[in-house]
Amino acid sequence: MSVMKEKFQEGYGVLFERNWPLWVGALLLALLGTICMAAGRPWGVAGGLRVWSDWLFYAIGLYDKAPTHAFFFSSTAILTWGLLFGALGSALLSRQFAWRTAPPLEVVKGLVGGTLMGVGSAMAGGCNVGGFYTALAAGSVSGFAMMVGLLIGALIGLKYLMWEIEHITTKPPKQRAAKEDGVDWKKVQPWLGAVFFAFLVGWAYWMSFHAYTQQGVLLVATLGIGVVIQRCRFCFVRSFRDPFMTGEAVATRAVAISVILSVLAFFTIKWFRTDWQMIYIYHHWIGGLVGGAIFGIGMLLAGGCGSGSVWRAGEGQFKLILAVITFSMGNSLFKKYVWTREAASAWGDPMFLPEFTGYFWAIMITAAVMLIWWAIMAWNEETDSLTIV
Repeated sequence: MSVMKEKFQEGYGVLFERNWPLWVGALLLALLGTICMAAGRPWGVAGGLRVWSDWLFYAIGLYDKAPTHAFFFSSTAILTWGLLFGALGSALLSRQFAWRTAPPLEVVKGLVGGTLMGVGSAMAGGCNVGGFYTALAAGSVSGFAMMVGLLIGALIGLKYLMWEIEHITTKPPKQRAAKEDGVDWKKVQPWLGAVFFAFLVGWAYWMSFHAYTQQGVLLVATLGIGVVIQRCRFCFVRSFRDPFMTGEAVATRAVAISVILSVLAFFTIKWFRTDWQMIYIYHHWIGGLVGGAIFGIGMLLAGGCGSGSVWRAGEGQFKLILAVITFSMGNSLFKKYVWTREAASAWGDPMFLPEFTGYFWAIMITAAVMLIWWAIMAWNEETDSLTIV
């Protein structure tokens, strides 16, 4: 029994006490994202966040019509709930959940950054996931435009952060001293995490018996995504920021690999399901470009992208909790009053890349763009030619 216990502790340590390599996260995200696609609802974050505020604003009387997506049981909402719950459960299992405060300036940056991400994601048809990662996998031309916009926005946001470091001094927040007596929450957290996941899996199983089979599958898949990105510390901000800040391109390589694998899987599904060809083909490329730039600035200010903000909120980071709230509100309000369906369509029709090139060349083009991005950032990793910090 002592040997079994020792081996269990070793395995547990590998899974929940040490971070997973980013390349593992790249492979697993592609796999889990494909499962979501096969279930009929590709992975996204912004749509679920918008559902939260749509219901809030309807409840307080700001919106006169009830949202079309259910708060809990719609597939759109489940994608975001699953990500948040998966990250929370993973943080508990790894003893990394803690209430983390932030200095006043960081709180303001979280509020502003979240709002900008909400606006940008509304214009681009999604955040870094739905507007870039999943959009590219689905064959949307606007995904390429958002990629360029994210690079532009990341550079602008990084320039501001450099200016802030040089001109503004902030004091770290006061942290409460740990009590010597009472409950040792570090020891309790793994048990809470195990119970939490057991409940969530049971919830998904229950939904499958009540005409919510798709939602049950999506919940399990996005719970997995939440675990993966929390354990890998997988944040798309790093892929756009780090090459210009530290010269590192590890996150860039991971995202590029994951996109290529996702494209192969998504296009295979769309090849056999011709009625699914326009899934996640939402906006014209101009919205992707402009929205991506706005979103890029916001994610640098907030310190997390759409998915990154949600999983960090699941760890108890106060700044990112606020960013998620203002992201949700900003996206809902902007979609309601500014970026309406009519306004978005006025910029042009969405474009499905294989319609212009065929599936083979669409795969080649997407893979080439990802490999070129990877190669440039790998070159910069050796030369620091693009590093501005």
